[in-house]
Amino acid sequence: MKIKAIIDYIDSFAPMSSAMDFDNVGLLIGNENDEVARVLCALDITDSVVEEAKEKNCGLIISHHPIIFSPLKRIDSGDVVHKLIENNIAAVCMHTNLDLSPVFGVNTCLAKAVGVRKTTGFVDGECLYIGELDNEITNRGFAQIVKDALGCKGLRYTLGDKKVQRVAICSGSGGDLAPLAKEKGADVLLTGEIKHHEILDANRLGIAIIDAGHFKSENIVIPPLCEKLQEEFKNVQFIPSQTCDDLIEYL
Repeated sequence: MKIKAIIDYIDSFAPMSSAMDFDNVGLLIGNENDEVARVLCALDITDSVVEEAKEKNCGLIISHHPIIFSPLKRIDSGDVVHKLIENNIAAVCMHTNLDLSPVFGVNTCLAKAVGVRKTTGFVDGECLYIGELDNEITNRGFAQIVKDALGCKGLRYTLGDKKVQRVAICSGSGGDLAPLAKEKGADVLLTGEIKHHEILDANRLGIAIIDAGHFKSENIVIPPLCEKLQEEFKNVQFIPSQTCDDLIEYL
């Protein structure tokens, strides 16, 4: 299957035109007319992910985070970009367009995994997804659901005794969206990264926080993405990366 066909299909449910202005998405390394039979899907393209792609004979890596984001001034032979080119492995990166997709994306997969339904979608052009739990629960109880659903080694949460049902979700780094989440009536903001002063602001506003970790809040999209692509392209094998894992250790 040509890489272009895979890109066009992803574009049908996560249009690259919807990516935020600062972003860099699409085919970043390789030729869209090249054909591939095996594709590795990962959150990040790291040295270990490239090695995994080589071992599994994958001619393409689809990642969430762009392998080229800031302008490159030089490429060393040990750089990941060089290793991709050297091994003739293409890279397709789907970042904020996959975050913002209301059809299928990071936030829709995160919502589904933790039991958030009755969704009203994104608000005010921001990467803030709103939905509800079937029943009211304490934030401590919801945090436990999130921990189990995402396989977190640990997570942070606030206002554990607060009753929550309306949930705002922003995978990855979304701590700055707590005021907007509160404005939209959310009881809790589930995100993957929040700064200390943003937690203080959220606490002052009375909105609970669950910080599941950047990796865990986003990697949830990779297995469903492989399944979705596999269903569309029967003759191509889509493989979730087994080496792209959370680098954080917990004592």
